[in-house]
Amino acid sequence: MDAESHITLYGIDDSEENSRPYSSEGIKAGFPSPAEQYKGETIDLNKELVRHREATFYTKINGDSMKEAGISDGDIAIVDCSIEPRDGDIVVAVIDGEYTLKHFRRDESNKCVWLVPANPDFKPIKVTEENNFNVWGVVTYTIKKMR
Repeated sequence: MDAESHITLYGIDDSEENSRPYSSEGIKAGFPSPAEQYKGETIDLNKELVRHREATFYTKINGDSMKEAGISDGDIAIVDCSIEPRDGDIVVAVIDGEYTLKHFRRDESNKCVWLVPANPDFKPIKVTEENNFNVWGVVTYTIKKMR
């Protein structure tokens, strides 16, 4: 396994409103547009990003096995444990007692699951009936530190 085998989970604390200034019109990433006055809108990220409060956790990413999927060491993943994983989802999985964050791939022809990194320096993990395996949750969002 890689360096992601230890995981720290943080529950959702929405005991008080946590709204921040927000622009629902967005900001163009192409040609600049004229700046408008701030309209006084707010957003609460827990309400925006968390669909299933009791089944959702935040965790910090350790390692760079998913860097080509845009997930880097130190990013924060929002993980929903109530969602059934689909082929291609990024999941937090437990295999033989160790946590990992990988793409979930179902291989129907070989009757197995693959946990696939998004970094060529890491090898895919074949999950078979011999493994103690569980998908713990599906990553629904990541939060990236830019500097």
